[in-house]
Amino acid sequence: MPDIEKLHLEEALEDSPQTRSLLSVFEKDAMILKKYTSNLHSCCQRVMSAQNELCAATQALAQQLRTYEVQKFPLESENSILTTTLNQFSSYLDDISSVQQVLASQFSETMMYPLSKFLQADMDEISTMFEMFQIASHEHEQALTKYMKLPSKKDNEKARVETNEDLYAMRKKFHQTSLHYYSSLNAVQYKRRCFLLEPIMGYLHAQRSFFQMGQEAVCKPEIENFLTNIAASVQSVHQELSAETQKTVELIDTIEKQSAHLYNAEPPIDMPFIPPNTALTQKAGYLFQRIKQALITTKWDRVYFFTQGGNLMSQAKEEVSSVGSVDFAGSLVIDLNEDGVMAEPANSDDRRFVFQVVSQGSKKAVVLQAENFRERDEWIATINNIVKDSGYVRGKAASKKKEQQAMLTKTQSTDSASAQEKSSPVRANHSQSSTPAATPTDNFVIDTPIQFDLVSPSDENRQVTSPQTGPPKRINPFDQSSVDVLDSPVDNAAFSQAFTVRFLGSMEVKSDRGEQLVHGTMRQILAARAIHNVFKMTESRLIVTNECMRLIDPSNNTIRVEFSLPDISFWSVHQDNPRLFGFITRNRSEGGGVTFACHVFESSNSAEEICQAISTATKIAFQAIMEKRSGKKPSISKDTDKNKEKRLLLENIQRMDDHDSSQLPLSPDGKFLILSNPDQSQVGQMSSDPNPPITQPSGEGEAEVEGAESEA
Repeated sequence: MPDIEKLHLEEALEDSPQTRSLLSVFEKDAMILKKYTSNLHSCCQRVMSAQNELCAATQALAQQLRTYEVQKFPLESENSILTTTLNQFSSYLDDISSVQQVLASQFSETMMYPLSKFLQADMDEISTMFEMFQIASHEHEQALTKYMKLPSKKDNEKARVETNEDLYAMRKKFHQTSLHYYSSLNAVQYKRRCFLLEPIMGYLHAQRSFFQMGQEAVCKPEIENFLTNIAASVQSVHQELSAETQKTVELIDTIEKQSAHLYNAEPPIDMPFIPPNTALTQKAGYLFQRIKQALITTKWDRVYFFTQGGNLMSQAKEEVSSVGSVDFAGSLVIDLNEDGVMAEPANSDDRRFVFQVVSQGSKKAVVLQAENFRERDEWIATINNIVKDSGYVRGKAASKKKEQQAMLTKTQSTDSASAQEKSSPVRANHSQSSTPAATPTDNFVIDTPIQFDLVSPSDENRQVTSPQTGPPKRINPFDQSSVDVLDSPVDNAAFSQAFTVRFLGSMEVKSDRGEQLVHGTMRQILAARAIHNVFKMTESRLIVTNECMRLIDPSNNTIRVEFSLPDISFWSVHQDNPRLFGFITRNRSEGGGVTFACHVFESSNSAEEICQAISTATKIAFQAIMEKRSGKKPSISKDTDKNKEKRLLLENIQRMDDHDSSQLPLSPDGKFLILSNPDQSQVGQMSSDPNPPITQPSGEGEAEVEGAESEA
């Protein structure tokens, strides 16, 4: 290292002009060095702040990636591949953020600390010493001037001594200050060569350590494989996006060409004539509706109208509600199932293309306006077609209406269910069937009615006695009479469980099984409830036994409806709501045909328990039938002592016609009838035997087994 220029300390007291000139050079150098060091400190501080910001930004980025899964995107599934990938990226970013935090700490120790120390301890000291040197130099000049003004006469010796002592003190102070000031300026020349290099050297060392740790944290085989797979996936998505963009452009061109005739509200003269389609049974679109205001004036509002389930519905743009995973909304404008509903052209407010939907029964008229004559005629034809041909009652019910309504809600009564069990063995759990289920859209009956309520027998009788006007109303969705509903419950069932359920609705389906079919029916019923603003649900007590399923009215303990186990073909729980379940039943019509209906309920607890109970009941019933067919004693026939005595009594009474009363087996005191074989001599033996023998005519036991099998 070359020699460093210094201030000579020996010349500090002399304070010659040459020394002063050299001192001014050192002072100027110190001032420039201080300014440069301050700027260097600002640059290093920016690097330090940027590193801290980078660390915080990386942490925030990782946190933002993790919050993607809790955003509840309507079009994104909860456990999508994108969510998993972003969570994996966030874990890698956490590792990188940790390494960046270490780098920020190293910057603070090896770069910022030496530079801050040099500024505060050295450069600030030189500035302070400069001020002290100027003060000491000025005081020395004043003391020397005062001393030189002393007169030559020795009249005042005391003043001469004091002036000499002041000059001594000021000169000593000036000399000491000069020595310290010169030494500090000389020391800065050495410190500038270390304190300016140490921060940069610390910066490079920290960066090298950072890159080494980063390579260990990031350059892993698992990360390389992950990035390779993600890159391939992203490239594939880009290709799909490119293809989809091309298809979209072509589709847009096609739609624009096909929609050219729709841009004109009223077709121009040179456009080809497009006749209205008068065979439609469903239609939707915007119409202008006349609405009364203040009982005198009227206004026309643009409203979206559509037909749904035999009803004319309206919906505003902001009127949207969610049911399940599908959005439905709408308000009922007019029920096309009412008697005397019709659509016809009309003239109103000097407007064109106006028509009205009139209900003679409710004296209601809805005045609407279409954009052109074709739209008006299609709306009129669609509404009239729905009134006449959609299967809803209008005036006298058509045969098609009767058949569809009977096929939707009719189930077998208790007597018919018992008679058919001889030839219809109970099936095992059909939810585990290997038969592929049809799609829900293929299994729905077009425009099928939906039953939303159950009626107890007491309510049924009350409704029958009061005459009603308008279309006939179903008072029992399963077409059972009060006699059937009031049948006695099953007392001797080997398996029985009770649950509290609420009836949501039932509708006819085309197939007897399929999980997607049940789920689709649930969505249809929930959507219909939302559209028609049906919120009331009938609560019942569901009794599941190995013989049947019954819905009991909790208010009066009467049977609302009963399902025979052989007629229950499939059951399933909703895939998203564990409290919803549905089951499909077979219904035999009067003509001998078989239809299927899906019934949807909501459970107070978990619907899985109800489906498990149905599975257990069917297994027990099926096992009993198989054992009886094989001639074995059913394992589930565990009669109580009371039932055995009752059966013995009935058998003895049947034989009373062939015997005189004097020949009846009586007890010695003549007060009791002995329920045993004639061979049994003692009553005590009969009472001690848990299974007393029974005397039956030939073939009677076989009939009894067959009867029990049919009842199961």
